Amino acid sequence: MTAPHKNFPEFYITAPQPCPYLPGRQERKLFTHLTVDRSQALIDNLLKGGFRRSQSIAYTPHCEGCSACVSVRVPVDLFSPGRSMRRITNRNRDLVARPVPAMATSEHYALFRHYIDSRHGDGGMADMTVLDFSVMIEESPIQTFLIEYRVRPASPLERDHPLGQLKAVALCDMLSDGISMVYSFFDANDDWRSLGTYMILESIERTRRQGLPYLYLGYWVDGSRKMAYKARFQPQEHLTADGWRSAGQI
Repeated sequence: MTAPHKNFPEFYITAPQPCPYLPGRQERKLFTHLTVDRSQALIDNLLKGGFRRSQSIAYTPHCEGCSACVSVRVPVDLFSPGRSMRRITNRNRDLVARPVPAMATSEHYALFRHYIDSRHGDGGMADMTVLDFSVMIEESPIQTFLIEYRVRPASPLERDHPLGQLKAVALCDMLSDGISMVYSFFDANDDWRSLGTYMILESIERTRRQGLPYLYLGYWVDGSRKMAYKARFQPQEHLTADGWRSAGQI
């Protein structure tokens, strides 16, 4: 097989199944396999162009008669947190964010399991085993990393949590023009921290410090309560048929 044909992706469409975001609707996905022998530029362009990565699969909604799913990214240099977001950042001043290799640990899985059982017990990830979790974290054809959010230890000699108690984890892909947040989970007992919002705020600052223009947040789904939080991060850009456009100009 010649290199051009080898690098050209083959796309497939899933069978219809119930939409997890909008009751009463069916969803289908257009997807392709991502392998290490694919051009890294090709994978990068797919992910910047509205596809999402799940392990070695890149997918995008392909639903007949519905366009509710919209790819969203935040231009980090234009973002300025409001008062409520600044309060969330202040509440989490005791946390240390640390990037680590994308390697699953028993500590990660315990936090993930607690999060899923507490928040998404009837969702698609409820039956994930530790092996499934390891694949989700570790199987990636591009540069992928974790960000751990830990409580700063009161003492370097603390025995139970020498690195600090783990409160949240974000799985991220590195793109040529930004960071893509693939999946995140956190301690569901600490509602007062608003950890989901905090991880996005911290990732916006991380992206800005690295001199990259965008933080990719995946899909915002108009009409879905599960995805409503993404609209809070303004200004933001939405992917349209004419390319990326400011949400205020659509």
